[in-house]
Order: sequence, then C-alpha cells, then structure tokens
Amino acid sequence: MLSYLLEQGRSVPVSVHIGDGSMVGKHIGPLTRDEARQLLHAGQVQACAICRPGADLGLLG
Repeated sequence: MLSYLLEQGRSVPVSVHIGDGSMVGKHIGPLTRDEARQLLHAGQVQACAICRPGADLGLLG
C-alpha cells in the first residue's frame, strides 16, 4: 500500500506527496489515502507535480 505525506509551509498545508517523502520539505505529516483524496479534491492543497498523488488517487491533474 502506498503512503501519503502532507508538506506544510510556515503555517499552512502546501502539498500532498506520495511515497517515502524524498521530494518533501522538512515539515511533513502522514496522511491516510482518504485524507489525501479529500484534501486534493477540495482544493485545499496542491498535488506534487513530480510524484503526482492525484493520479494514484483517481483524481485528474
């Protein structure tokens, strides 16, 4: 099963990443598959353009 990570800026979530977090900045937090899908679907954060978690979650973009 794939893992998802939330990258945070100074005080707000920035983007969702997939995998081991090699492309993620310092401030990360784990997400469940459902949490990642909800955040991306609601437009609350961006999907990483490199690891493209939205594609794995069935979301376009």
